[in-house]
Amino acid sequence: MRTLFLLLLYALPAAADPIGYDGARHLLSRTGFGVTDPEVRAFSGLDREEAVDRVLGEARREAVQPPPAFMSVAAIPYASVRALSVEERLAWQRGNFEQGMQLREWWLREMLETPSPLTERMTLFWHNHFATGAQKVRIAHLLYRQNVLLRREALGNFGALLHGITHDPAMLIYLDNAQSRRGAPNENYAREVMELFTLGEGRYSEQDIKEAARAFTGLSVDRETLDYHYRPFFHDAGAKTVFGKTGRFNAGEVLNLILARPEAAEFIAAKLWKELVSPAPDRAELARAAQVFRDSRYEVKPLVRALLLSHTFWAKENRGSLIRSPVELVVGTMRTFDIRPPSLRPAAFASALLGQNLLAPPNVKGWPGGEEWINSTTLLGRKQFVERLFRADDRMAQVLPLPWEGAGGGSDGVAMKSDPLPGPLPLRDRSPRERENAMQRRMERGLAAYAVNADSSAAAKAEDPQRLLLPVAAVSPPAEGVGRGDLVRHLVADAAYQLK
Repeated sequence: MRTLFLLLLYALPAAADPIGYDGARHLLSRTGFGVTDPEVRAFSGLDREEAVDRVLGEARREAVQPPPAFMSVAAIPYASVRALSVEERLAWQRGNFEQGMQLREWWLREMLETPSPLTERMTLFWHNHFATGAQKVRIAHLLYRQNVLLRREALGNFGALLHGITHDPAMLIYLDNAQSRRGAPNENYAREVMELFTLGEGRYSEQDIKEAARAFTGLSVDRETLDYHYRPFFHDAGAKTVFGKTGRFNAGEVLNLILARPEAAEFIAAKLWKELVSPAPDRAELARAAQVFRDSRYEVKPLVRALLLSHTFWAKENRGSLIRSPVELVVGTMRTFDIRPPSLRPAAFASALLGQNLLAPPNVKGWPGGEEWINSTTLLGRKQFVERLFRADDRMAQVLPLPWEGAGGGSDGVAMKSDPLPGPLPLRDRSPRERENAMQRRMERGLAAYAVNADSSAAAKAEDPQRLLLPVAAVSPPAEGVGRGDLVRHLVADAAYQLK
């Protein structure tokens, strides 16, 4: 038995060995949105620590894109809306909706263009964790400010993020704390901060919630500026007992009491495990990661590093074990195939139709994710989305044009030599044959880096797109000798393309 164990142990790749092409693809697909061949090759020669540290070292705290244009104009506060006429109020509502769509497009553009995909993946993770919906907040300025906060601490400090989100105007409005006052405390935020944000069910009492709600009274929003505003006359300054400790606690002190509980680190580590590693945590490795989180005083980056360096993360049986969210599918497909449309509104609508409407989670619990992403309707919709992107006669392909089409040439500012048409011409204005040729070039451009050597075998040429596009073997293997364009269409339509 001991001999068999040693043989199995030595058969495993050492952590210091290069992760190879498949390992690099696995790491980048879990920490970003889609993968490109140059990115994968750049990481394939690194060992696990080098690769993980490079991903973490590229993390940003600010967006690459400038703020949405509407942020240059002050928002109309809720108090002023009451004085508007019916027509003016409807115009205000339409304006808020339009700004919300602009904010979704802005964020999707950041996901596409960022040099640190992990930053945006973590920003999306925290958006789902601290779920806040546009349907109730309504004002896009507040949602943008929250998005900035989530990004700043995406890989920063969870304690700072928790304190920040507790004083965030969008959250104060969404969970009804802006009007909470002594004598009539609102318990919504106190309950969710324990159940959904830090500890999980069963790790607090109803009395803890009631007492914590008193500590959160007075946290409000300025009616004119829409900034955070503390109202001391609303605050209950009396003695409170939370988790068996008594004092005249304010909001910050209650949050620190929560963070002092070991369950908080375990709860966040487990949730991130399911986001990055596998559907079911390994108890021993999860406990070690949670301890790293506690020892670092809730720094997120060491926690993510511990998870990405765990043996379970690199185990081959866990590759392709997670389902891509609609945003990951939509943005990832566009990144892999270098699709950079002038408008991302169709992409925002596509993601919403597949079940993930950015800025509008279904409730305070956020999107459940995992297998919940897939049902008979969404699975069909997912397949239709990717099929339509590569079907030249479809309106989706016309709405998301080739990257080198549009004003000013292509995404790199240079017209493609392979495009024989004089100047930009929308796909809908081309002949069927021209559209098909254009779509073929789109796929070739996305896989352009797969320039195989002259001595490469035909089998290797056919295998390369599969290694890039699929985390595991195709459920329905493509036929031998299939052309490049048909091969790509087949692979993106395969069920394995929905996995990461």
